[in-house]
Amino acid sequence: MEVHNPTTMPGQKSVNQQSWPQDVGILALEIYFPAQYVEQNELEEFDGVSQGKYTIGLGQQKMGFCSDREDINSLCLTVVQRLMERNQVSYQDVGRLEVGTETVIDKSKSVKTVLMQLFEDSGNTSIEGVDTTNACYGGTSALFNSLNWIESSAWDGRYAIVVAGDIAVYATGNARCTGGAGAVAMLLGSHAPLVFDRGLRSTHMQHVYDFYKPDMSSEYPVVDGKLSIQCYLGALDRCYQTYCQKAEACLKQENLGSHFSLDSSAFFAFHTPYCKLVQKSLARLMLNDFLRDPDAGANPKYSGLEAVRGVKLEDTYFDRDVEKAVMVASQSSYKEKTEPTLSVAKQVGNMYTPSLYGGLASILGSYSCSELAGKRVTLFSYGSGLASSMFSLHFSEDASPGSQLERVCLSLCDLQERLDSRKKMPPADFDKMMKLREETHHKAPYTPVGDVEALFSGTWYLTEVDSKHRRKYERKALAQATSIPSSPVAAAPPVSVKGLPTASAQAVAASTTSN
Repeated sequence: MEVHNPTTMPGQKSVNQQSWPQDVGILALEIYFPAQYVEQNELEEFDGVSQGKYTIGLGQQKMGFCSDREDINSLCLTVVQRLMERNQVSYQDVGRLEVGTETVIDKSKSVKTVLMQLFEDSGNTSIEGVDTTNACYGGTSALFNSLNWIESSAWDGRYAIVVAGDIAVYATGNARCTGGAGAVAMLLGSHAPLVFDRGLRSTHMQHVYDFYKPDMSSEYPVVDGKLSIQCYLGALDRCYQTYCQKAEACLKQENLGSHFSLDSSAFFAFHTPYCKLVQKSLARLMLNDFLRDPDAGANPKYSGLEAVRGVKLEDTYFDRDVEKAVMVASQSSYKEKTEPTLSVAKQVGNMYTPSLYGGLASILGSYSCSELAGKRVTLFSYGSGLASSMFSLHFSEDASPGSQLERVCLSLCDLQERLDSRKKMPPADFDKMMKLREETHHKAPYTPVGDVEALFSGTWYLTEVDSKHRRKYERKALAQATSIPSSPVAAAPPVSVKGLPTASAQAVAASTTSN
């Protein structure tokens, strides 16, 4: 067996082209959000809307926002360097870096190329990947591309890093309260504590104008709100149906059962434009389960749904009676399986591409590794236009002291502390900052005026945009270097593939029985 250096992480393997890399997934995860926020209840009063419109109607508590000192490049620089430092990863050991974002500030130069300045001292320029863009789905596409690289003949045994980052801002009006900002970076490799279920992935793509950004001179999108909700729920239905078919085929092949439902996963995480839509989405999955189950009438968990037995899913997107019935029936499932994924979304807002992965960070920051061991997370990713997928991962069984699962959980155990350390800003100051961003968007030359001292330590920030639109950045000094204690890990040799669904079927069965 190969024993890894105590200061490194598992996942770097000599490549055996005759077998799959074993347990491919997330070795480490880091999240960044701005150091200031506005309270949604105060924003309700400032905007002159009814009390509870944002806090109850949308389910939001706080919204993070950036000054003119931060842009998509600085967000991604911050989260990647934090990932590398806290996990003591060598820049030479990265072979792929891909960014998912819809915050485009240059129509040619990628954010990935800006991130390459972090690798200059290491001399490592052999790093595949660029940027991937499709609304809020870009991070998931970057993730799939990187997983595919690790499981391909192109993989050279090094890590992949996936970055999802965005700044979500809206014009003055009803949608402004659904903004947010942040970035998530994930370190991928083999022998991971968060293992993606191989062969279990469903996708739905469609041409539609529900949300898009045709004006390159503005940060603001064009949004058809009602159509966007319909597209989101319709894509969720299609992805869940296909995902269930694949999961059930895996189970049958291995004689491990024949039915997949909400009971088969410990957690369900969703792309989160706002939290109330996510609650409705979990209810939507219960409606799918109810309509798919021939014995639903005998199951007490479906109590109250008898009247909706004959409905067609496509007729129910805005049916208040159906929505109310499934929201009530799914309340306990929501509290157990989905509400724990919304800690970041409630307090930061819609981060666009990192939104779904902020849900994963919320889980890791809310439970101990012993509580998560062996559990399964089903994830739904959506990007307008539209692109959507459902996929899953499971936590490793090893929750022993010093395990890699413990390491990942420890890295996010201070998540709520980080959220609480932000500075609350008055809605009037938030409004002024939005106007400043609007007036200076793509302005050149330009020198930002935001307060550098207000940023978290270790944050990269914009210092200048010159007359040729070239951007320069500096990093605020770290108050204290932080790293996560590592431990030696004995890596098992890669396991040859005997049949694609095998690992997935076993993961589904194990997760079902562990709930």
